[in-house]
Amino acid sequence: MVTADYGLKIGTVAQQSGLPVKTIRYYADLGLLTTVMGRSPKGYRLFSAAVFARLAFIKRAQSLGLSLEDIGKILTVRDQGTLPCGVIRELLEAQLQEINQQMAALTILKGELQGILSGWQDFSDQPQPPSTICPNLQ
Repeated sequence: MVTADYGLKIGTVAQQSGLPVKTIRYYADLGLLTTVMGRSPKGYRLFSAAVFARLAFIKRAQSLGLSLEDIGKILTVRDQGTLPCGVIRELLEAQLQEINQQMAALTILKGELQGILSGWQDFSDQPQPPSTICPNLQ
């Protein structure tokens, strides 16, 4: 529950966001989430309702393959009063380039696996030297 005096306790944020308290604490320690006014008199971290928009953004950015470090850069730009769309675009373009490189490497690996499997032979009934592990891969 949000109050004018205190804001949301971390347990409430966790319950309403569906994220573990540990994750929210970790994000706060990384500086991805900021508290309303520090901590309550009893030491609880207190957040504003805006924390849910940040958590949703973090989750979406992670789903696109951005690291928490990248997300921190984006949120820093936003916290300085500027929309970080240009920064996000650069990071997403880099992510797309990385995916394209991974796909090319996987295509090569796929071809290699198909080649090995197309010539596969069953040597289980043939005696092999003790140093042979699998003739199909040697």
